[in-house]
Amino acid sequence: MGRWEPNAGQRLQAAGLELFEERGYEQTTVADIAAAAGLTERTFFRYFADKREVLFSGSSELRERMVAAVREAPEGSTPLEAVAAALDATAKVFAERHVHARRRQQVLAANPVLAEREAAKMSLMVGDLSAALRERGVVEPTATLTAEIGVLAFRTGFAQWLEEGGSLAEVFPRVLAQLRAAATA
Repeated sequence: MGRWEPNAGQRLQAAGLELFEERGYEQTTVADIAAAAGLTERTFFRYFADKREVLFSGSSELRERMVAAVREAPEGSTPLEAVAAALDATAKVFAERHVHARRRQQVLAANPVLAEREAAKMSLMVGDLSAALRERGVVEPTATLTAEIGVLAFRTGFAQWLEEGGSLAEVFPRVLAQLRAAATA
């Protein structure tokens, strides 16, 4: 593939994931990823700040989608219903990405640096969701607690979906119901 062909960012992501699986994250360089994608290192840095961003580049868009869903939840929705709307919005993003998500998760699990980055991403998600809930008039600590519950449901449901397959849109409500049941037990 030549440098002028379209989808350079996607090609870099695909090449990075494949190399991380084959060689390991630490053993893969930016030069390796660029070469595997048929691009230059300079082109790589037009798309990504560093090699780990190959795996995390969609994080801010995901958070934005979740925040928008909280903001757009029907008036009168409980905080948990607003967060459930955010989870539903993310389920749509991942509907056709099970194989990719599973491969990505295996790379993250094999590398503590990447697992740490994933934890930081989840912390940002809590902050963004709690801010969106506060915009809706939810007071503290309810806003943060509900955001934490939402991220817990996201992580738990996502892990179940990776393991079981099926529909993430069906997994998230089930996990939220389990959390509700645990809270009243």
